[in-house]
Amino acid sequence: MTTLLGRVPAWHRPMMWTAGLMAGMTVVSLAGLALDDRVLLGAPIWLKPLKFAISIAVYCVTWAWLLTLLRRGQRLAAGVSTAIAVIVVVEYAIIVLQVVRGRASHFNAATAFDAALFAIMGVSIAALWTGTLVLTILLLRTEIADPAARWAIRLGAVVSLAGIGLGALMVGPTEEQSRSLRDGTFEGLIGAHSVGVADGGPGMPLTGWSTTGGDLRIPHFVGMHALQVLPLFALLLTVLARRFARLESGLVRARLVAVAGFGYAGVVALVTWQALRGQPLIRPDAWTSLALAGLVVAVAAGASWALAASRDRVEAGVS
Repeated sequence: MTTLLGRVPAWHRPMMWTAGLMAGMTVVSLAGLALDDRVLLGAPIWLKPLKFAISIAVYCVTWAWLLTLLRRGQRLAAGVSTAIAVIVVVEYAIIVLQVVRGRASHFNAATAFDAALFAIMGVSIAALWTGTLVLTILLLRTEIADPAARWAIRLGAVVSLAGIGLGALMVGPTEEQSRSLRDGTFEGLIGAHSVGVADGGPGMPLTGWSTTGGDLRIPHFVGMHALQVLPLFALLLTVLARRFARLESGLVRARLVAVAGFGYAGVVALVTWQALRGQPLIRPDAWTSLALAGLVVAVAAGASWALAASRDRVEAGVS
């Protein structure tokens, strides 16, 4: 896995430039949190630019590395990646513009200008997903010698793509918004990330995820970052293999990564189901808790199956 990290200077430059820009905007956003006491929808107004800057930087650095693994379609991938870099910069610029104006960037259709900005963001998000789909297909066709790395990257890319797509659940009007559009009491917002409660209510520290209702940002966030979590897990297994004999087998590590990948996908499905039922992440009901317990048991059983490969090889005299 460590050999796949490649040489940083060879990583896709537009993606890395965008990541650098987002690193700078992270500092600006932190300064905004310290110096600007404005609040929008119950959260400090510079919190959204901070979260988006960090997320975009991580996304760009990850794909800048993954592009070095491609053996086919490199020119297409480079072009698509450059387009994605432009897209995320445009989207982020709109977020910052609306912060400066003291206006909501997402779901805002209060004025023609606000609606136009959100429409641009909607198109950019669709283009981002499409570009990521192209890169994911190219990545799935790439041969990676190490089986654990192969499973980590492929499963991470697929789950991440699904996570980005889950953002579409927030775009449609809520029942209350649809009713307001019909009876003429429209207040300017179309779409929401909260389910069962209004956006802007009590939220968790840092993330702002709702503590009183469902929050569709959770599956969106958890899903899209599978592309970082699973490769890091594979890397961790490679490091631990130097100390634990059972992990020396590439088959064992590949099986563990596969179990982790399917378990991670199960978590994304679970938090999506929980959010759609208007349930806070920190207050699961009995059905959610039961489903989580089942998932934990399944992952534990899968891990035991994976580690059994090491015992089988020992008994067979292979290792």
